[in-house]
Amino acid sequence: MSFRTLIIEDEEPARLRLSKLLQNYPDKIENIGFARNGEDGLEKINELKPDLIFLDIQMPGMNGFEMLSKLQRIPLIIFCTAYDEYALQAFETNSIDYLLKPVKQERLAKAISKLDKFVPHFNKAEILDFLEAIEKKEAKPKLTSISIKTGKKIIFLKLNNILFFKAKDKYVSVFLKNGEEYLCEQSLQQLSEELPERFRRIHRAILLNSDYIKEVHSYFNSRFAFVLEDKNRTKLISGRSYLKEIKDWIKA
Repeated sequence: MSFRTLIIEDEEPARLRLSKLLQNYPDKIENIGFARNGEDGLEKINELKPDLIFLDIQMPGMNGFEMLSKLQRIPLIIFCTAYDEYALQAFETNSIDYLLKPVKQERLAKAISKLDKFVPHFNKAEILDFLEAIEKKEAKPKLTSISIKTGKKIIFLKLNNILFFKAKDKYVSVFLKNGEEYLCEQSLQQLSEELPERFRRIHRAILLNSDYIKEVHSYFNSRFAFVLEDKNRTKLISGRSYLKEIKDWIKA
């Protein structure tokens, strides 16, 4: 089956890159046009009635989610997104897929290979429920501090003052840029889900504030050494299982 395809993307280099990559699938993809924003995309979907759209989410004006909510008929969708890991699992349903920017050929090939499976399972209500869930997550207030219980009092630590969190045994320690250390009752997994994107997991036991990274060095055994911007020039070593994630993040 060939899919009549519309690319909706506000950045011209991204449009051209995706269009070029899709030329590798002439039996699957028939590129019928481009849209430069949500308003243009809404008009062209209603006019051209594509089978499939590649949709950028974060566009000025009407974003991708707002555009979809206005459609009477929603085509198959492959989202193009810069969202971080917390949102990506939600994109993996039977009827939609996602490509993390910048789009890579091997990930595109995987999405294209799944297209035939999408068709019998596509469900507009499922898409709209998904969009609502993502919007609610995006609407959550951003944390600026965390609370720490010490003795009989509770203190609030500003996130901007935190270098990293480190788990050991049943406890998680919080290390501040001034050298202070506190114990935190939350697990590292809870913290990684709740804290802003700048807090990055580099080891199963370390959650790092990337704002304080001064240098990154290759380290033996498929690891990295992170040197921090504090008075002690703290060095943290990543875990091997985080190699790919870190390389994608630091563009190594």
